[in-house]
Amino acid sequence: MIDIRKLKELVRLMVANDLTEMDLRDSEEQVTIHRPSVYSAPQVTQSPAAPPPQAAAPAPAAATPAPAAAAPAPAVEPEADDTAGLVPVSSPMVGTFYSAASPDVDDFVKVGDSVGPDTVICLVEAMKIFNEIKAECSGTVQKVLVSSGDAVEFGQDLLLIKPS
Repeated sequence: MIDIRKLKELVRLMVANDLTEMDLRDSEEQVTIHRPSVYSAPQVTQSPAAPPPQAAAPAPAAATPAPAAAAPAPAVEPEADDTAGLVPVSSPMVGTFYSAASPDVDDFVKVGDSVGPDTVICLVEAMKIFNEIKAECSGTVQKVLVSSGDAVEFGQDLLLIKPS
């Protein structure tokens, strides 16, 4: 078990350096601290060092659906005219897509909203950690491809942005 003083020092360093995530591993344990936003309390996940090999096992499983996703791509090609010139924002992980921070607040972005590279467009929850997904480009949201609460895969397009 990690020493509470060490944990407090890690959280203090995160806040002082404006970090949103910290992942520390050694031969005995792994500690991941994630701070979704400056207004949320840090979340801590601790597990034995053995799970990283388990994390490697799902990667081939995740790679298996990717070819399956490639098969429907020809069906999407006729719509390519509608999406020509649009930049997709893809999920960096497997998880659950949320369009808002909570059910009783407005969505982060809607169709027609202007976004910048640092604009938070959604959350993807993975292993009870909420990860902010940013637009990473400037433009206007043209289409949201996923509904709130849907499961998303690594690399799955979440929305399309028309670059400005």
